Amino acid sequence: MNYFRQILGFAKPYRGYALLNILSNILYALFGTLAMVSLFPMLNVLFDKTKRLEVKPEWEGFSGLKNYAEDYLNFFVTQKANDGNDDVLIFMVILVVSMFLLKNVFNYLAMYFITFLRNGVLKDVRNTLYDKIVSLPLSYFSEKRKGDTIARISSDVQEIQHSFLSILELIVREPLMIIFTIIMMFLISAKLTFFVFIFIPISGFLISLIGKSLKRKSDRVQKEQGKFLSIIEETLGGLKVIKGFNAEKIFGNKFRESTTQFFNFSNTLLNRQNLASPTSEFLGITVISILLWYGGQMVLKEKTLDAGLFIVYMGLAYNILTPAKAISKASYSVKKGNAAAERVLEILNTTSPLEDKPNAITKEDFTSNITIDNVFFKYEDELVLKNFSIQVPKGKTVALVGQSGSGKSTIANLVTRFYDVTEGAITIDGIDIRDLSKSSLRSLMGLVTQDSILFNDSVKNNILLGKPKATDVEIIDALKIANAWEFVKDLPNGIDTNIGDSGNKLSGGQKQRLSIARAVLKNPPIMILDEATSALDTESERLVQVALENMMKNRTSIVIAHRLSTIQNADNIIVMQKGEIVEQGTHIELLQKNTVYKKLVEMQSFD
Repeated sequence: MNYFRQILGFAKPYRGYALLNILSNILYALFGTLAMVSLFPMLNVLFDKTKRLEVKPEWEGFSGLKNYAEDYLNFFVTQKANDGNDDVLIFMVILVVSMFLLKNVFNYLAMYFITFLRNGVLKDVRNTLYDKIVSLPLSYFSEKRKGDTIARISSDVQEIQHSFLSILELIVREPLMIIFTIIMMFLISAKLTFFVFIFIPISGFLISLIGKSLKRKSDRVQKEQGKFLSIIEETLGGLKVIKGFNAEKIFGNKFRESTTQFFNFSNTLLNRQNLASPTSEFLGITVISILLWYGGQMVLKEKTLDAGLFIVYMGLAYNILTPAKAISKASYSVKKGNAAAERVLEILNTTSPLEDKPNAITKEDFTSNITIDNVFFKYEDELVLKNFSIQVPKGKTVALVGQSGSGKSTIANLVTRFYDVTEGAITIDGIDIRDLSKSSLRSLMGLVTQDSILFNDSVKNNILLGKPKATDVEIIDALKIANAWEFVKDLPNGIDTNIGDSGNKLSGGQKQRLSIARAVLKNPPIMILDEATSALDTESERLVQVALENMMKNRTSIVIAHRLSTIQNADNIIVMQKGEIVEQGTHIELLQKNTVYKKLVEMQSFD
């Protein structure tokens, strides 16, 4: 129920619709009960059982409600008959039809109002979940399957709507229908109603036995769905490699294995769930059958119950079956929805270790230096950086070089605070970056990564991420600085041309230059370049290198380089091995030392 309460918290903005739904459901339950009771006077007229009553009955309080209602109807029918009116039956038919009409009108209104609440909660849960996913650190998703996350924000949230939120329709309507019906049943015959109540707990116990394992079975289904969505996501992302290595069969088998598991788990779950309705209906009919026997005794032998009232009583008893079935079915849905809610709330309730401090500082400028002071860092157990210390003065370019795995890219992740240091501190102008708001920290920085991360949108909208309110002139200026305007101006729609999924309509060099243009447009005081040219051919590298040099003018830059030809003009080159600094200096100074850096340069000169 704790999950249910948390999900219901999202319904607060829609409480007006909830109140209108409750009011409509109250009237639905009332007229639904009266619709059945209104059959009694019609049956009396049909069988000419109406008691002739010439004197209008007097109200004697709620204790005599049943007799007063019955006498008043008899008085009404008597008056019509005395007036020579033969349309009493028509009036009774209109009464019955009116009751059923009102019942269904309020049923529609109840569903109409709840629709806004259900879809509103669905929208808000998805929006909150998306915001949470975006706010969580990269480390949270390093072990997660993307497909599983997609399953949680799509099918799991949908399951919450179908299960938990369907309960909102039942909380008022079905219990009230049962309560109003039972009140009428008591008024007709308390003895018969007490007899019915002996069997209701037995039926409820038998129904509850079916639903106990639904949550566990539902959890298996949802996890397997996340698994095959992950396989789809990996297939689409790596289609070139799959085709190149003729690995279609391998991935096809993985996908079929997952969908077969999903098929088996779903069958088990749904077959168990499908037991709910027939079981509750059979138990209900069993109770009705016992009622027929016991009530028949009261009508035929004991003569303590009127035959017309007994028929109405049977109708009322059957009237309980539909809401009882709905409640039992809903209880199974809650168990199924519990698993979905648990998976959704697992993300929503996750506390990010990178949350801003309550009094986080908003920094709007960069004035002196970036200092990385005695930093240690590990992703899991093994240290990636050990006692790492450098200073990057304003306006200078510091380059980090070294073999793969030496910890270069980790520095970029720590300075941008995608991760927090294990020990030590990183400061900007003497302020620990953990004391800054993440938003203000990252607004001081531009990032160009090895993988050109572009989106399925126009050139313009991809670049506008750097400065959402920039003009077309500013965009074109940024493209020129990034050496990208030369190809963008020849695209079919210029800057409004869609570049495809991940920018796949462009070459590697073109994509990288657009990434640089995005960083240029942002115009931050600090630039971080994470192996921005390592994936490019020689010609593309030359064009991108010119673009990078244009961009780094008068800026503070941390350059992580694989190709050493790109950082020869850096003010300070840091050579790293296994997370430690082995030497540092300018390009010429390091060559003169004739140690690690020179060996790296010589190795690359043979490439």
